[in-house]
Amino acid sequence: MKPAAESSAAPTEETDRRPLPPGWSSYITPEGLRYYVNSSSKETTWRRPSSSAEAPQRPLARQNSSPYANGCHSGTKKGQPAEVANVSLRKPAMHKQPPGSVSPAKRQIKEVKETKITINCVTFPLPGEGPEQQLLKPDEWSYCDYFWADRKDPQGTTSVTGFEVLLQKQLKGKQLQKEMAEFIHERIKIEEEYAKNLSKLSLSPLAAQEEGTLGEAWTQLKKSLHDEAEVHLKFSNKLHTEVEKPLLTFRGDNFKKDLKKYDHHIADLRKQLASRYASVEKARKALADRQKDLEVKTQQLEIKLSNKTEEDIKKARRKSTQAGDDLMRCVDLYNQTQSKWFEEMVTTSMELEKLEVERIEWIQQHLRQYTTLRHETDMFNQSMVEPVDQLLQNVDPAKDRELWVKENKTGDVRPVDMDI
Repeated sequence: MKPAAESSAAPTEETDRRPLPPGWSSYITPEGLRYYVNSSSKETTWRRPSSSAEAPQRPLARQNSSPYANGCHSGTKKGQPAEVANVSLRKPAMHKQPPGSVSPAKRQIKEVKETKITINCVTFPLPGEGPEQQLLKPDEWSYCDYFWADRKDPQGTTSVTGFEVLLQKQLKGKQLQKEMAEFIHERIKIEEEYAKNLSKLSLSPLAAQEEGTLGEAWTQLKKSLHDEAEVHLKFSNKLHTEVEKPLLTFRGDNFKKDLKKYDHHIADLRKQLASRYASVEKARKALADRQKDLEVKTQQLEIKLSNKTEEDIKKARRKSTQAGDDLMRCVDLYNQTQSKWFEEMVTTSMELEKLEVERIEWIQQHLRQYTTLRHETDMFNQSMVEPVDQLLQNVDPAKDRELWVKENKTGDVRPVDMDI
């Protein structure tokens, strides 16, 4: 990629047919940039040297094409060069190297790469490098900020992605919801059995021969058991329709299928990332091979060990340039895929967070309905239900999420684009 600072000078230098001063040679980097090497002083410069005086060295400038820097939009505008400070272009005098053997761009690539680390084919900034990351939702313990890294199992043999941790949270919530419904079902069975026994006892013939006002009171006592049985039976029916059934039917049978769609979508993007990364590494190796071939042919030409012509050198340079272009194309494809993965991770994790809030609020609503029904059914035992009612009123999905994220987060350092 041509630095912005070179754009105005390059046409003049390319069309300048004047011979170079003694000791100077002209070469092309794999990126297609022309630079000059003095075989005597071992000096390398971008600017075409003149016969009157040596041109001062000018450090490389690279273009930052990354759409995100540490998960946020970079402040560097597209097309604006970000210079690498203190890049020395002078070759060591103690090691004689032929012109073109080490390009300035090659040194720059090494220096830029050292600010990044690749984990499972995803690039992350090294600790302490670049601006401090800003949370996407700084005032909340949101899923979208804390599940970027992968998590290894205690044995360290396998790992799961942060997104898989979020999915397992949803599946666990679904299972717990089912278990709550089973608990309410057992409560219903107790109520039904209790109502059945009360109704049976109310028909008992014991002391049926009692007469007078005492006999009337005794008959009413047995009838009250029948009335109480009806209350408990009504309570069990309401528990089924207003608590158990909603817990069972919430999100239905398609919920797991929907989660699988999320899982497959994110997993496919990760596979694409791995494939793009493999292409980058392959292109990087191809570029290194082409550069090595160019260096060998240049050395052979200089020390007269081969009958290689200048045309052979130009051909090797063209192949090296093409390899550099291929590497840049592969890196761009990788960055595009990573950008897509980044966006989908954020939006999908936010959707999972919304589903978890809905789950908690739904269960809270119907458990509060349970305590309401208990109040209506058994006025004498309200003291047992009141603490439950109070705790249900204090249920806070945001607080629950904060506690869970603190315990289960896999990493808050978001990926960044790969640079060359």
